[in-house]
Amino acid sequence: MIRELKYKDVPLSPVTPIDTIYGNTQGLKANQMKQLQRLYNERLPIDTLTTPEFAQRLAGISTEIHQPLCAYINRRGQIIRVGIGTPRQTQIPLLELPRYGVERLCGIRCIATELKPEAPKEASLTAMALQRLDALVTLNLTGSGMIRRGGGATGYIEDVYLAHLVPGDEDNHESKWTVSPPLSLESLSKQDFLSLVEGLETEFQKEFRARQVDTKSDRVLIVGLMTEDNKAQQFEDGLTELTRLVDTAGGEVLEITRQKRSHPHPQTVIGSGKVEEIALLVQTLGANLVVFNRDLSPAQIRNLETGMGVRVVDRTEVILDIFAQRAQSGAGKLQVELAQLEYMLPRLSGRGLAMSRLGGGIGTRGPGETKLETEKRTIGKRLSRLQQEVNQLQAHRSRLRKQRQKQDVASVAIVGYTNAGKSTLINALTSAGVYTADQLFATLDPTTRRLTVEDKTLLLTDTVGFIHELPPSLVDAFRATLEEVTEADALLHVVDLSHPAWSSQITSVNAILEEMPIQTGPMLMAFNKIDRADTEVLEQAKIDYPNAVFISASRRVGMETLKHKLLNLINY
Repeated sequence: MIRELKYKDVPLSPVTPIDTIYGNTQGLKANQMKQLQRLYNERLPIDTLTTPEFAQRLAGISTEIHQPLCAYINRRGQIIRVGIGTPRQTQIPLLELPRYGVERLCGIRCIATELKPEAPKEASLTAMALQRLDALVTLNLTGSGMIRRGGGATGYIEDVYLAHLVPGDEDNHESKWTVSPPLSLESLSKQDFLSLVEGLETEFQKEFRARQVDTKSDRVLIVGLMTEDNKAQQFEDGLTELTRLVDTAGGEVLEITRQKRSHPHPQTVIGSGKVEEIALLVQTLGANLVVFNRDLSPAQIRNLETGMGVRVVDRTEVILDIFAQRAQSGAGKLQVELAQLEYMLPRLSGRGLAMSRLGGGIGTRGPGETKLETEKRTIGKRLSRLQQEVNQLQAHRSRLRKQRQKQDVASVAIVGYTNAGKSTLINALTSAGVYTADQLFATLDPTTRRLTVEDKTLLLTDTVGFIHELPPSLVDAFRATLEEVTEADALLHVVDLSHPAWSSQITSVNAILEEMPIQTGPMLMAFNKIDRADTEVLEQAKIDYPNAVFISASRRVGMETLKHKLLNLINY
């Protein structure tokens, strides 16, 4: 399961006062504000959508201020939110709603007034679907209202509409709702609200169970943004790889949604309209995690989580989570923690009140120090210590390499894209017993084994797999491991020829090798998994790379040819 980083469970907004009036309150008189605030004192019967008295009171205030109103009511009959505007304009932020699943409604209904005699608009119905409201009641008002003896308008209610969600089918992810024909206020007040909600949730639960949902794993919606810099095939290959990454991390990909823009939106990456569309899809599918195919800034993550109501992570965080799961040795765990902290530190900023508080006790009073500053300093100290430990690890491995060099034993580092078959190859050559699996980043820790060929001894080192746009924090944290590459006498570049994007994977690996601080030694290309590759692809690779060796590590095909080519490579 994709784990949430330490600081993401902090509430993102402070508690709101119970008499807050949402929306545009400019121009309202003091007595009008008091009328709106008094609505919070109302308590409705739990088995009715609304009472005629409350509906008329809401209509009267709406007529007097000449603006639509919305009152949000929980299942205890308490008014929990009053807003000036349409349901779309006054909707509850998704992160502030009670936690619920696709098999349930949120436990809140909305009573809204409409100044024009018309059925609920699609924007209002979409807002209902986004919040998964129990119901949306629309009161159509006509006329300017009648004047009571004590002053103030009573308002006329001409028609009433009742809308609510209905279960859809598994193959159609569009939100489904139903809107009643015009009703009278009296007939609406007689409807059994609890029976309506219980019946709906029973149907939603049946649909939920029919999908055979595994609640133990994250249910993931992947979002891909294609900009002018991306080629169509490269973009699709990246989404396919991200799907594999999510699967490796333990998530279940429900759907992939794509957007094409000239450049990312600075606040939300994909724009507010697409955010709303994805939020609706999240509610329909029951997703609890959204993964983007590019790195996100802290502000973008915050804005997206607010708009979608679920956790949002980027590609780098998924890779870090996989590394955290795969690290077995002390050195591996050390480097993973360093990478996570380096990723987390710049993302602490922007949490606002959630990451700010005064200290307590003697010596901490006064202006105080924000929690954000405290956390930054703590992480900074931990980073310094981890850097020292990585430096010690680096020095230790350097000493081991010098000892091997004194013995005049040539070393070959096996490099390649993740899941190319490097660990399977070293097992086939040396019976190393390295863990192998058809997963991305199945192994992280380098493994060195002896290989004897014609009375000559070679040292083969299996290294961490590369990936397109390897996160900089990982490159820095794993520099002690990657030095096995720079210090080797030669490189064996393993390529998965059965992968559709094998050519771009070669380019990605070469780009990472070129960024190494020290020039690497000679390199031999080994095209692996030829038993799974298409014949046309195999023949083309032989033409493009005439000096390469073509093997199948799992079937031990071409092993002898590979051994002799390695001897020739290091000039034994």
